[in-house]
Amino acid sequence: MAISRAVLVTGCSSGIGRAAAIRLHRAGLPVFASARDIGALADLAALGIRPLRLDVTDEESAAVAVKQVVEEHGAVGVLVSNAGTGVYGAVEDVPLDTARALFETNLFGALRLTRMVLPGMREQGAGRIVYVSSIMGRFSPPGGGLYHATKHALEAYSDALRLEVAPFGVRVALIEPATVRTRFFETALTQFAGQPGSAYQPFYDKLAAWAIDVHEGKTIAGRYARTPEQVAEVVGRAVLARNPKARYPVGTLARSALGMRRLLPDSAFDRFVARQFPTP
Repeated sequence: MAISRAVLVTGCSSGIGRAAAIRLHRAGLPVFASARDIGALADLAALGIRPLRLDVTDEESAAVAVKQVVEEHGAVGVLVSNAGTGVYGAVEDVPLDTARALFETNLFGALRLTRMVLPGMREQGAGRIVYVSSIMGRFSPPGGGLYHATKHALEAYSDALRLEVAPFGVRVALIEPATVRTRFFETALTQFAGQPGSAYQPFYDKLAAWAIDVHEGKTIAGRYARTPEQVAEVVGRAVLARNPKARYPVGTLARSALGMRRLLPDSAFDRFVARQFPTP
């Protein structure tokens, strides 16, 4: 069978997913951009990118989207798993139902699509799966522990998956940006899961003020923030590389932070985190 080059990108209503769909389309690949609200993809459709309605938490929605790509191209050749959501709050404050919903989208949504596209990739003997993760999949500052846990889990199963599917010609890569200038970041760190009167309220006030400073470029995280288009360039490299790397840290800040995580003992790294991020 001919090897499919069709790309399915999730979470394309804005930010990294939208930029990645455009980047891969310009590289000459047939791109299917997906989102829960297909109306949000109208401008991508005008560029020649195929819009798909896809809710990664819904089995039927995911199956219909994958089936459409398979019917037109024989298989999904590339999956760019980008759809995600975030909730911030102290571990004690985040309701369990909220934590479960985070994992349903960020982890099980990615896993659902992966399981659906792998049979076609195995059959054609080739495929590429690219997960948009975060440097927070490697360490976890206060206030985002449960959101970061979804990224840690994504990184963990990707390490196993990478070795499991390699014999079938399928390659797996992780994209690890630090701060990215998206609506996701602008809103997530100013909305918290804590109830009124939370013991962590002073911490949330500091975290919200820090987020504003980041957005205005007054902190290291803000000055070195990447744009969605810059992250999309790295996604493109992971998709198009003959032999992709397992992980792609995006930008100087990401590489520096991950280097310190590798080199410093936990106690020293905790002091670094406490200097760079708000803490209770």
